[in-house]
Amino acid sequence: MSQYVVSIDLGTTNTVLAYAEPGSAQIRLFEIEQLVAPGEVAAGALLPSLRYHPAQGELADGDLQLPWPAEDVAGLSQVVVGSLARKLGAQVPGRLVSSAKSWLSHPHVDRTAPILPWGAEADVAKVSPVAASASYLAHVRAAWNARFPAHPLEHQQLVLTIPASFDEGARALTLEAARMAGLASLRLLEEPQAAFYDWLYRQRATLAADLTDTRLVLICDVGGGTTDFSLIKVDMADGQPQISRIGVGNHLILGGDNMDLALAHLVEARMASAAGDGAAPARLSASRLSQLAERCRAAKELLLAADAPESTTVTLLGSGSRLIGGSRSADLTRDEVAELVVDGFFPLNETQEAARRGRGAIVEFGLPYASDAAITRHLASFLRQHAAAAREALGIPADDSTNIPIPDSLLLNGGVFRADALASRLEATLANWRGQGLNVLHNDNPDVAVARGGVAYALGQAGQAPVIGGGSPRSYFLLLDDEARPDKPRRAICILPRGSVENREILLTDRTFALRVGRPVRFHLASSIAEAATPQAGELVELQPDEYVQLPPIATVLRDSSATDARKEIPVQLAATLSEVGTLDVHCVAIEGAQRWLLEFQLRGDAAAIDGDGDTDAAAPQEAPMPAGFDAAIEKIDRIFGSRAQQVDVKEVKQLRTQLEHLLGSRESWATPLLRRLFDALIQRAKGRRRSSEHERAWLNLTGYCLRPGFGYTLDEWRIEQLWAMFDTGVQHHKDSQVCAEWWTLWRRVAGGLSVEAQLRVLDDFAFNVQADDQERGRRPHTLVNGSEEDMLRLGASLERIPGNYKAEIGAWMLGQLQAATKAAAKAAVNKTRSGADAAGKAEAAQARFLWGLSRVGARQPFHGSAHDVVETAVVEQWLAVILSLDWKKVEPAGFAAAHLARMTGDRSRDIGEALRADILRRLAAVGAPSNWSAMVREVVQLDQADEKRMLGEALPPGLKLIA
Repeated sequence: MSQYVVSIDLGTTNTVLAYAEPGSAQIRLFEIEQLVAPGEVAAGALLPSLRYHPAQGELADGDLQLPWPAEDVAGLSQVVVGSLARKLGAQVPGRLVSSAKSWLSHPHVDRTAPILPWGAEADVAKVSPVAASASYLAHVRAAWNARFPAHPLEHQQLVLTIPASFDEGARALTLEAARMAGLASLRLLEEPQAAFYDWLYRQRATLAADLTDTRLVLICDVGGGTTDFSLIKVDMADGQPQISRIGVGNHLILGGDNMDLALAHLVEARMASAAGDGAAPARLSASRLSQLAERCRAAKELLLAADAPESTTVTLLGSGSRLIGGSRSADLTRDEVAELVVDGFFPLNETQEAARRGRGAIVEFGLPYASDAAITRHLASFLRQHAAAAREALGIPADDSTNIPIPDSLLLNGGVFRADALASRLEATLANWRGQGLNVLHNDNPDVAVARGGVAYALGQAGQAPVIGGGSPRSYFLLLDDEARPDKPRRAICILPRGSVENREILLTDRTFALRVGRPVRFHLASSIAEAATPQAGELVELQPDEYVQLPPIATVLRDSSATDARKEIPVQLAATLSEVGTLDVHCVAIEGAQRWLLEFQLRGDAAAIDGDGDTDAAAPQEAPMPAGFDAAIEKIDRIFGSRAQQVDVKEVKQLRTQLEHLLGSRESWATPLLRRLFDALIQRAKGRRRSSEHERAWLNLTGYCLRPGFGYTLDEWRIEQLWAMFDTGVQHHKDSQVCAEWWTLWRRVAGGLSVEAQLRVLDDFAFNVQADDQERGRRPHTLVNGSEEDMLRLGASLERIPGNYKAEIGAWMLGQLQAATKAAAKAAVNKTRSGADAAGKAEAAQARFLWGLSRVGARQPFHGSAHDVVETAVVEQWLAVILSLDWKKVEPAGFAAAHLARMTGDRSRDIGEALRADILRRLAAVGAPSNWSAMVREVVQLDQADEKRMLGEALPPGLKLIA
């Protein structure tokens, strides 16, 4: 059966579908039926990429009736997608899912977890970024199948467009979303290429003449959530243009959403000022700010249009019973919007002015927006990266000058450039850099060009339209373990050079690796667009920090069905292919035999990344060198815990740590590779811990110390699995309180590596130890290990992956204990006897412990958990009210705890109110608190090592740094 050629632009703002009928070269837009009002369906070319989750009883089932049976991929009973979702979201805060596409490229959250709408109240149903993206594709599929029932969309020739800067993780998640929507077979195409394909197709009859004076085209694609740059080289051969892509930019979460947010901040301040009454104006909640940003989007488009009025009014409706009476308004003028958006995002900078690093002012809704909002500065950096290739394309001789070659032609794409003021500013900036005007290729409709271009691409592959060559825009590398080279560039082996074509496998025949089968293996890959990083396949190179982007890790267990030894090593070579769908496929290929193993990317991210030198750790094709005393240290461990019967007295067991430090140096200096090798030796001899209580104490203490913080190094997930298998058996010497304390210290140290399910299991034991009454304790499981109040405090505060409501319960227990300790301290203070002094000391120590626990369990920025699992801001503000009631001069830990509970994240859904923030800053200043405590409350900063150690309870291993 003949197939339609179909292209879907799954945009941050809108989803668009274009198609060509079988045998036809005419590209058409598909009118997508969608709800435009309750119970009212209409068709339009643009489907807003939005979901609205109505409250119970807000809409009747008849209000949601579509021409096809409704079935949400996320399993929610009532969902609105498209135009009506936008209207409802502008009226009711906190129920609109937006920018799902931007979340797909956010590496520090679990993109498959239900986290959207970000910052919504507990009663609002949530979906994952992947499921949200899938729901827009599913809606389009249902609309198509209703119109063309004989030609189901899933059976057509499909192209799905993505940002050129999407890494392998975001690409794989996009494919997963398509599979969830029932679209399992498709090809991915990068959006800037698609936009150029659209232009090529529309000009195909006069293409040679239109490109006569063009040698290098810059494509600038600024959508709702992302900015993409690409360079296209044009050569003439026999009078016909030969077109190839020679460069793409790195990922930038920067686009129309940022502009809307900037205007929302301006309008929010204006509304607060107009409210008057002399009180400090309350900031809008995250959901209300999102609602205001949507209103500002409409105002921006109106005021930047060619026939714009001088001003417009932005109105934010009230909520609940004060829907009308509680509304607020502010005016925006054409000139101030032009100043903020045009000058703020497209300043007339010089080419030598690079993008600025550091945190930007516009950081909202949990997304890591680009630090610098100036798109023109990012463009200058991009052109500098590709200067050599640009000179070659333009025929400019290489020289020692710092002048950056500027393309002679420009194609603008993305809804942002429907505003003439923004298009004109970018054209003027490039003309200024070039010293003369440049050829602007006309894009008649930036909203739909990408979708049309996807069809043109497919027609080109069939020989019916012009094509773009160039192969892979990036080189791909296997990173080597450089623990021993912390101050050097990163060493890597190229597995796929830039320019490699699709479906052509590259086998690294000059490199042989020993592949461990039957146990987990982990690889780290990186990509680079830098011209300096275009080596040959198999070449060993050194990558500078700004030359590469690390990809999600590849972690898997590879099986060898023919192996009798399940843990043997097999010599293999690596093979890499740029797949037909546009993703990277990597295989291990056995040198002997025909076995192949596909390596798949791990796509669940953590809120904290851990690294050895500013980047996440590398997999180790080679072992890191061990210190001189390592073998002797293993012998010591084997003597104490090994299977052979040896005469070891209690004193020798107790001195094991001292002996190891004598051989290896102070344990604070033990580097991560050494710690993990020691852990491996200990876990292999775990049975030996049962010989005596001294054996068990020593083993638990060393094992937890060597695996802390439980993640961040090669094979840590596998190590955690081995350790977790022991949890339900508990300890052998359960009557020894010190053994019990070491048991809980171990699990606190490695908590960061435990899964959600494992942490919830630990929470069960925590709850029994702190909440069980005498009757319940009589029925305690025999394997449950006793835990003191202090043990449980430190453990409970370390369980960052559990849901926020569970953390709030832990915090409530800690708050109660803090208040009891405060009363005890006050009572002891009036007792001037020695017993009174002892009681005061104990009470003050308890205050310090529970203040630390509150600061950790209620932290605004988790160390290893996801930001969507933090305790609700309102709850933390209640805790802060209690802490503010303390005398900070007498209770020094109060200031530290308050600083961490009030720590600025830039995410309004997690940050405390401004009035409370001001109170805390005043109190910190009054007690002369360290300046870095005030800094973390006032602005987004990283913790210094001292504060990090105090928060974690001990220092991280050398070579591991938390990025939080």
